[in-house]
Amino acid sequence: MRVEIQIEPGRKDPYAVLHIARLTPSLQAAVALLEKECEETIFSAQRDGKTYILEPDTIEIIRTEGRELVLYDRQKKRFLLSKPLYELEKLLGSSFVRISKSALVNIRRISHVEASFNGTMELVMKNGVEEVITRSYRQQFKERLGV
Repeated sequence: MRVEIQIEPGRKDPYAVLHIARLTPSLQAAVALLEKECEETIFSAQRDGKTYILEPDTIEIIRTEGRELVLYDRQKKRFLLSKPLYELEKLLGSSFVRISKSALVNIRRISHVEASFNGTMELVMKNGVEEVITRSYRQQFKERLGV
């Protein structure tokens, strides 16, 4: 396939035109990726009765604690979220990985991982928050990090 890119510094709203014979699954994935590139993902979260707007790159971990879905940022501040975890997983994209049924982590903010008992792994984020990678998500996690 021949690809042509035209860079126009003054363009406010980029667009792409594909000339194809048929729409294949890989082309559909490319279109979805291009569409997502222009979307700005913003998260609103609550803390101390106030609503805050957070950038995805400031998020360390999202996990359930009891009946609450919480988010910890780089300063280890705790925020409450109202969207379900599976929706957040779709919104956050490739920078985040699921490590258990109840937790998502920002892979760029992982400090270190170490093996634990029962086939689980302990994960420590750069802000100090710790979480367990369960056995059922361990292989997916390893593949994602290339280990």
